[in-house]
Amino acid sequence: MSPAKSTRSAPPTWTLAIAIAAIALVGLGIWIAATPARNPGALIGGPFSLQTGDGKTLTDADMKGRPFLVYFGYTHCPDVCPTTLAQISVVLRRLPDKPIRALFVTVDPERDTPAVMADYVGSFDSRVVGLSGSPAEIAAVEKAYRVYARKGPPQANGDYSMDHSSVVYLMDANGAFVEALNLERPPEEVAKELTGYL
Repeated sequence: MSPAKSTRSAPPTWTLAIAIAAIALVGLGIWIAATPARNPGALIGGPFSLQTGDGKTLTDADMKGRPFLVYFGYTHCPDVCPTTLAQISVVLRRLPDKPIRALFVTVDPERDTPAVMADYVGSFDSRVVGLSGSPAEIAAVEKAYRVYARKGPPQANGDYSMDHSSVVYLMDANGAFVEALNLERPPEEVAKELTGYL
């Protein structure tokens, strides 16, 4: 006699797990099919209301109708911020008659008052606008632009640095995010790209 073949069924827990996974996959497929496609750029940017050095309020509505750049940093930044603003200025000078501005938004409102920001951006192209606001206003703009900013530990003299992301945001004439502008190219090339959005 040949030995009887044993038939083994899957344990009940495995059967249940497979059934749940199948239902979850079907549900995910239905959700994806029913959800309208979203532009990832829509997750960056949004309304803001900040102060310029001359005491005026600048809002996102004021920027509508022309493309603009947004860069976050602070006036005590030792190298990255001034270097980036200098690069932006070189590009803007390649576009002397073009209505495009660059907003320099502080991540350090404790020290960077509107007046301090105005004085600082005076070293760069006149279309670079320094913006400040209350800590709550700055935090809201940082959140809208997905900016990382954190105050570093205090030094012996009470000074401190700010750790922050360094991205130049290109926004279109409707205030929608286009891309993180690459400044590591010849300024003529960057200026030509910006002209295409005017």
